[in-house]
Amino acid sequence: MSKSLLERRPAARTALAAAILGAVAGRGVAGPAPPRPAPPRSTAFRRSAKMAAAALTREGGEDAFRRLFRFYRQRDASDLRGVVDFSVPGGQVFRSQLSISSVSDQDAYRAGLQPVSQWKAYGLTGYPGFIFIPNPFLPGCQRHWVKQCLKLYPQKPNVCNLDLHMAPEKTVDLWGQSKEQLRRKGSSKWEPRSLLEKLRWVTLGYHYNWDTKKYSANHHTPFPSDLAFLSEQVAAACGFRGFQAQAGILNYYHFDSSLGIHADESELDHSRPLLSLSFGQSSIFLLGGLKREEAPTAMFMHSGDIMVMSGFSRLLYHAVPRVLPNPEGTALPSCLEQALSSDLPVGSVIEDSSDEDWQVCAKYLQSSRINMTIRQVLAEGQKFPEESGTNGKDQAPSEDNHHQENSRAKRHKPNTDS
Repeated sequence: MSKSLLERRPAARTALAAAILGAVAGRGVAGPAPPRPAPPRSTAFRRSAKMAAAALTREGGEDAFRRLFRFYRQRDASDLRGVVDFSVPGGQVFRSQLSISSVSDQDAYRAGLQPVSQWKAYGLTGYPGFIFIPNPFLPGCQRHWVKQCLKLYPQKPNVCNLDLHMAPEKTVDLWGQSKEQLRRKGSSKWEPRSLLEKLRWVTLGYHYNWDTKKYSANHHTPFPSDLAFLSEQVAAACGFRGFQAQAGILNYYHFDSSLGIHADESELDHSRPLLSLSFGQSSIFLLGGLKREEAPTAMFMHSGDIMVMSGFSRLLYHAVPRVLPNPEGTALPSCLEQALSSDLPVGSVIEDSSDEDWQVCAKYLQSSRINMTIRQVLAEGQKFPEESGTNGKDQAPSEDNHHQENSRAKRHKPNTDS
C-alpha cells in the first residue's frame, strides 16, 4: 500500500495532526490547545509525529479526516489555534501568482471586484492547484450576491430542498413569504423559522441529482448571467480563461449546520476548476487528500473569501465541520456594512439593494452563512453519455440534530428536514 499524502507532506502538517491527537486523547487536561508547532527538523521528531498521526488515523476505528471533523465540530471557538488563517499567512501558506492581464480592470469593476492587481492570493504547501483569495470584492458589492442568493436564485425554475416535500405553489416566492417574518425576528431560538431559514440548498444550471449523484442534459435551466460573469472573471484571474459556469450549488448554513466529508467528482470535466465563494458568518473548512482517510488541513473562511480548487486539488476530499461567528465580534462583518458606490460602471452586473431588502438579508446573515460553488460540467464540445455523470460524492449541509457521521450522512443524502 502506498504511503498516505499526510506522510509525504511537510512535517509541520504531520506535527499539527499529532498535536490535535494529543488534544483529542487528553480531554482531561485543562487549558487551551497548544499553539501550532514550528516545522520539526530532527529525524526523531518527524518519526514521532508520523507515528502519532498514524495513531490518529487508527484510534477508535475512525479515519483521520472523520476524527478531525469531529474535533473541530466539538471544540470551543477560542480553542482553534491549529486552523490556518489567511489574514495572517505563515507556515505552509505562500503567495500565489494571478493572471493579472487576463481580466481588465473594467471587467473586474463590472463584476463587483477590485482590480486583480490588488488581490492577494495564497496557496498551501502540499496542495498544488489550491488558491485562496481573501475578499477581493469592492465595498458594498457582497450585498448584491447575498440578495441574489436569498431573493432571486431560489425562484423557479431553479430547484431547492423545499421542493422535495412542499407543494410547488408553496415554494414559488420564498422571499415574499419570509421577509416580514425575518424583519421582525427576535433573538429567541424558539421562534418559528421562516421558509428562507429552512432553505438548505439551491441548484442552478445543470441541476445536481442528490440521489443518482449525476447531472443530466434533460434537467437544466438557464444559469444566472450575473453569476456566470463573476465566475468567468475569477477563473480567468486564476489562469482559467474560457471557464464556463454551467452548474451551481448554493448551500445555506446556520450556526448548527455542517457539510459532511465529500469530493466533487460528478462533473464530467475535471480539468476546469471548482469555485467557492462565501458570504456572512465565518466557517472552518477542511481540505484533505485523494483518499478519505488522509488527515486534512483546517482553514478559516470569512465573508467575501474565494477558494479555487483545480488540478491536483480539484478532486480532494473536503468538508465544513463548523460555522463560527465572524471574528470581529459584531453581528455582521464590517465588509457587509459598507455601502455600495453610486457610480457603478456601464454594464455592471451589480445592482444596489434597497434598504428594505438589505434589512431582511442582514437579519438572515446574523446567524447564517451562504456559500456558492460554481462548476463547469462539460468540456467544450462534450456531451452527456446516455447514462450521464459519474459516481460523485457530493453532500448537502445538514443540521446539528443529525451529525455528519450518522447513517444518513454516510449515504450522502441532502438533509431536507424543515
